[in-house]
Amino acid sequence: MLHLLDRIYPVRYTVFGLATLVCLWSTVSLLTTPSAWIGATWVVSGALTLIGLRDITQTFSAVRRNYPIIGHIRFMLEKIRPEIRQYFIESDTEATPFSRSQRSLVYARAKGETDKRPFGTQLDVRAAGYEWINHSLAPTVLSSHDFRIDIGGPDCVQPYSASVFNISAMSFGALSANAIQALNAGAKRGGFAHDTGEGSISRWHRLHGGDLIWEIGSGYFGCRHDDGSFNPDRFCTHAQDAQVKMIELKLSQGAKPGHGGVLPGPKVTAEIAEARGVPIGTDCVSPAAHSAFATPLELMLFMARLRDLSGGKPVGFKLCIGHPWEWFGMVKAMLASGITPDFIVVDGSEGGTGAAPLEFTDHVGVPLQEGLRLVHNTLVGAGLRDRIRIGCAGKVVSAFDIARAMALGADWCNSARGFMMALGCIQAQACHTGHCPTGVTTQDPQRQKALDVDNKTQRVFNFHQNTLAALQELVQAAGLTHPNQISPAHIVRRIDGQNVAQLDRLLPRVAPGALLADAESIARNESLHPVFRLYWGQASASRFGLA
Repeated sequence: MLHLLDRIYPVRYTVFGLATLVCLWSTVSLLTTPSAWIGATWVVSGALTLIGLRDITQTFSAVRRNYPIIGHIRFMLEKIRPEIRQYFIESDTEATPFSRSQRSLVYARAKGETDKRPFGTQLDVRAAGYEWINHSLAPTVLSSHDFRIDIGGPDCVQPYSASVFNISAMSFGALSANAIQALNAGAKRGGFAHDTGEGSISRWHRLHGGDLIWEIGSGYFGCRHDDGSFNPDRFCTHAQDAQVKMIELKLSQGAKPGHGGVLPGPKVTAEIAEARGVPIGTDCVSPAAHSAFATPLELMLFMARLRDLSGGKPVGFKLCIGHPWEWFGMVKAMLASGITPDFIVVDGSEGGTGAAPLEFTDHVGVPLQEGLRLVHNTLVGAGLRDRIRIGCAGKVVSAFDIARAMALGADWCNSARGFMMALGCIQAQACHTGHCPTGVTTQDPQRQKALDVDNKTQRVFNFHQNTLAALQELVQAAGLTHPNQISPAHIVRRIDGQNVAQLDRLLPRVAPGALLADAESIARNESLHPVFRLYWGQASASRFGLA
């Protein structure tokens, strides 16, 4: 609502300004010609002025700081909306991209408020697609919710002990300086990782010293020559910094896989130019494809080079699954070269971004569950799963989201929009306009000033801690000691009104080493899913296309 009003008229301070002027006028009028109606006007305008002054000086709500007085309308509507929606519009579980129920859960955990719900589930447990985790009659008792995993294969000399829940890739430029500061300070306080996004490492990432995963995209921002090609010297400068714990090569992202991007020159400020290593005011281009490699084998060699240049830190890549034979080609390149990434992050097509073409958002890329299971199964079948950790991202905001992803094969989960909501994002979906009402996704100095770093740091920390505490309760209820013990057998999905099945019966499984057989045997192996039988033999380590 608020960002729409901005387009009609700059209303941010209009009501506050009018209330202040009326208050001053009525004060003077009372002193000269007192009357009852002027007194009433003075009381009302004075009250509104005090509310406005309170709004612009408090640090709890960015919406009220950016929209004094009128920002309260949004929260009033929020309070009465459940009744309006329940009887006239829709339920709390229907809105997208994130339902009100999901957003409310994040807000409650970020604010440290109760996340308990009365009166039973709002979900239809008889509907197809409903999922649950089976519990045990012998639950465990765990002393901590600080679940961690070690990331680093046999060629890594500086492995990283990571939380199972981290901040997904969001660049400075897409997010405001205050948002980056709060995320990194929250990560520092909670001992979890903050992915820089492909916009590289800005001064705001460094200010609070939180652990960084440095994402490198096709533009090689922060490690590029002037012509946009990879610069190993600049890479070393950042990669060997102690704050950088892992290097993530972005092959594609879920929100717009196979699509490059452009940050227009007018948006390339001095701070953004400094972080990305590009000229101020010049278009900042992310090509659709990388220039440092052109084949799966070259990709493996490039990752080995990055690992050496970083001093032996964990190096991996992120991708949204597209053509399965291209992914199979990468695995074949690992087998042929003996070079494996330390980790792979699977980005689901349901991922978000500041701006993407509608067709890409809706219809390009494999969703997280299918992509994650394909990656896990392929590595198992190739005998490589023990060498490579798998991360994932794609609408992960709750403890059950984490549990389900780990059942599908993930070792850890990342969340972007979840942590944005922890910062105060209200899903206004104005990220690409510069008019973000909460100061999260804008470079407007006044708008982002409303986002108080100290307050939002605490919320980021709270959201992480409370989500992991909820995950601990799920793990205990299932009779386990770590979320990495959750398997497809623990998660059950309703097929239709009469039938349910555990995930391990719904999803294709691959026996360890099954893909190491000759191509003919694989093509005839009826226990394998058709995607393996059709495309494994046609995949090539020397090209991304079919052999």
